[in-house]
Amino acid sequence: MKGFTATLAATASLLFSGIASSKVTDPVTVKGNAFFVGNNRFYIRGVDYQPGGSSNLADPLSNITVCQRDISHMKDLGLNTIRVYTSDNSADHDECMDLLSEAGIYLILDVNTPKFSISRDFPVASYNEVYLQHVFATIDVFSKYTNTLGFFAANEVINAANSTRAATVVKALIRDMRKYIGKHVNRPIPVGYSAADVAENRREMAYYLNCGSDDTRSDFFAFNDYSWCGPSSFVQSGWDKKVENYTGYSIPLFLSEFGCNLVRPRIFNEIKALYSTQMTGVFSGGLVYEFTQEPNNYGLVQIDGDNLTTLPDFDNLKKQYSSTNNPPGDGGYQNNLPASNCPEKSSLWEATNTLPDLPSAASVYMNNGAGTPKGTNGASSQFVPQNHKDYSLPGESGAPAPSSSASADKNKKGVAASGMAGLAAGGLWMGVTVGLGTIAGAMLLF
Repeated sequence: MKGFTATLAATASLLFSGIASSKVTDPVTVKGNAFFVGNNRFYIRGVDYQPGGSSNLADPLSNITVCQRDISHMKDLGLNTIRVYTSDNSADHDECMDLLSEAGIYLILDVNTPKFSISRDFPVASYNEVYLQHVFATIDVFSKYTNTLGFFAANEVINAANSTRAATVVKALIRDMRKYIGKHVNRPIPVGYSAADVAENRREMAYYLNCGSDDTRSDFFAFNDYSWCGPSSFVQSGWDKKVENYTGYSIPLFLSEFGCNLVRPRIFNEIKALYSTQMTGVFSGGLVYEFTQEPNNYGLVQIDGDNLTTLPDFDNLKKQYSSTNNPPGDGGYQNNLPASNCPEKSSLWEATNTLPDLPSAASVYMNNGAGTPKGTNGASSQFVPQNHKDYSLPGESGAPAPSSSASADKNKKGVAASGMAGLAAGGLWMGVTVGLGTIAGAMLLF
């Protein structure tokens, strides 16, 4: 184990070596089913990063002390990407984003927060102008950094057959975010979705977000996977079947969380498979869950106040990264693959192919910009409709579609949802959602 003080000099070097983000981290772009920086294939070698976990959600990229403590260790680990689950769009992120850039590290950011996210129970009601102002303002704040790799529009909203209806709103949000970026940002920034480790509808969600017209399709798709546990293998873990299932998928695909901890310490021998030609024709790397030790025991480092101590998982992952090279050339990526076919509607898949229009009250933000970021304060965008029935999607019968002032007038129409209560409905939870089949399969390995 190594202590925090041993890396102060390295941190100081990162901090004072000069701010030149665009010279260090050129933007990541999408070509076919892969990511590129210039003409070079880019593979995500990353971790999920949210100190404090879901019980103490805070913006780590607005705290320079935290960034100075952590980023040199990320560089030592061999990372090129981190995922952050929540941010305060009213805070200053310049220093931390520049430190990341100097270390050659990109950011994939979830745009949602405990107060602003899509509710899986009331998805149409939560898709309103208050929410979209937050999302667009977050894009404004982070689009100026060349090391912003992309945005997650949502995380694990679809986690069971009875929540698939919400996929329609997730897809509408991806459409809106891509359109907003096209109108207000001087470069394309990829937008995608992080799916739960639930086999029953994960592939349907992937196909759904990659079907239809170009302007409604996602830029990438990611899913959380905890099926490779301990000294497993490409075949034993079922990763061979995942490659088979997604062969021909036309947009970049990666693991947004991985690193089963049923066997500890984790040895991370899946790294060699993930960055081998067995997988790189379909997958573009992944994000290990997670950097800091939280109650669920997935951490690579232990935080105690301002002190950081690396754990055995850190050293094991570092060893795997340092001994595993990316494949030569383009790794077997494919361009000009066709879009997916939309999954048919069924009792297990309720999403519709006709998307709701942008709420009329949000048009001012789409056309003129989001305006001043409101941060994590103020009223939540989520509320429970008065009759406890969600508004209808196009083509549905039942509850009426929301009016343009639905969210602004929510105190008259229903009960506001705030804080973690909103999360319970909205699926913003960061962490591990694992299907029973995955757990059973993993336990059978040993």
